[in-house]
Amino acid sequence: MEVKASLKHLKMSAQKVRLVIDLVRQLPVDKAFDQLQFVNKAAALPISKLLKSAVANAVNTYNLSENNLYIKEIKADEGVTLKRWMPRAQGRATSIRKRGCHINLVLSEIKASAPKAKKTVKAADPVKLGDLAKEAKEATKKTKPATKKTGKAVVSKATSAKKIKK
Repeated sequence: MEVKASLKHLKMSAQKVRLVIDLVRQLPVDKAFDQLQFVNKAAALPISKLLKSAVANAVNTYNLSENNLYIKEIKADEGVTLKRWMPRAQGRATSIRKRGCHINLVLSEIKASAPKAKKTVKAADPVKLGDLAKEAKEATKKTKPATKKTGKAVVSKATSAKKIKK
């Protein structure tokens, strides 16, 4: 089973991200987290967040074990480049390119397991609103909360009439 996750529009050049990606490619997930924790690069944080998201997708959606996953494929592609201008001498301007990238991640299982069926919740029989209203009225008829004036619980007319008849 393959699980995919992607990070779009990261404001960092793909060249810088690829330096970190090359360290974790083909590693099991737990070793990849350890590697990312101690890498002294700015790209390590967004990559670890992406990896954490992919693992959550695998565990929650497909009921896969976190210990049985490895990074099958990870790549960083060029994204949108923002173009800015910086003033230079004698009235000239030079361009500044603020590069971005997109990261795509594919996790796979180390040992293939039989696909588990998703838990399905059967819908209960629909209850009519009228039934709920009747039950609520019956519950309030029996006793009402204490009043501020007397401090005693008020018994409804239906229950007091039964006592009188006895």
